[in-house]
Amino acid sequence: MQKKQSSVEIAIEKLSALIPEGNDFEIGLIAEQVKEAHKEEVIDGILDNRNITSQVTFKDAEKYYNETFGGNND
Repeated sequence: MQKKQSSVEIAIEKLSALIPEGNDFEIGLIAEQVKEAHKEEVIDGILDNRNITSQVTFKDAEKYYNETFGGNND
């Protein structure tokens, strides 16, 4: 399965091009925080809907995120 680029990754990529060089460390820290927040939002969204669709576990939701967006393999 090909990984999708999330809206967060697109935004980080575009904003990084606008920020002067030399700020790579700060950009990296912010990027990791934002990616982690996005991951939590996706997993929470899946878990919030589990009662409607099926009994999805946290592990199922995390697996979906990792398969769709590449998890922490960036």
